[in-house]
Amino acid sequence: MLAHPKAGAILVDSGVGGPDKVLTDWRVVNVSVADALDAIGLAPGDVKLVINSHLHFDHCGQNAVFKHAPFYVQRTELERARVQAQWLTDWFDFAGARFELLDGDAEIAEGVRVVATPGHTSGHQSILVQGDGEEVLIGDAAYTPVIYHDPDQAELPDGQASDREAWKASLKKLHAGHPAHVHFCHSTRVVHA
Repeated sequence: MLAHPKAGAILVDSGVGGPDKVLTDWRVVNVSVADALDAIGLAPGDVKLVINSHLHFDHCGQNAVFKHAPFYVQRTELERARVQAQWLTDWFDFAGARFELLDGDAEIAEGVRVVATPGHTSGHQSILVQGDGEEVLIGDAAYTPVIYHDPDQAELPDGQASDREAWKASLKKLHAGHPAHVHFCHSTRVVHA
């Protein structure tokens, strides 16, 4: 969650959701996004926009909670997901979903940018936030700090990269920005530069 002084509350990825079988098969411990927001004093209606790093069930599975908000996603990612994840479309491509389709890097709000980081999926994007130093919300461009630090030598788990060469190039692009901190979706560690 980003508390933007002008744009309001910006949510990055809505969290896990999908058919019960998926949650059971993946042994997901799930928290509703409404409960997670409540824990920080917000309600779903407070969220003004959602940025999806990509459209896998663990990142967009609760998008329907935010029917009032636009979803910022790469055009190539939406096209990919509509073909490859048709079983999940009720959770991200529901009737009335408003997509702000992006074609590469873009500024979403002052000091908040997305950068295309294909590799995990063809339309993956990471989120850069300017503050005292650049913060990177990496999505699944890298699952862990170890993978992030050395993409050339990283032992990749299944599913990390649909296109390994694009994935490595994306991580090198993020490294070149010399971010102050990198935040991961699948690791609680934060990389401090």
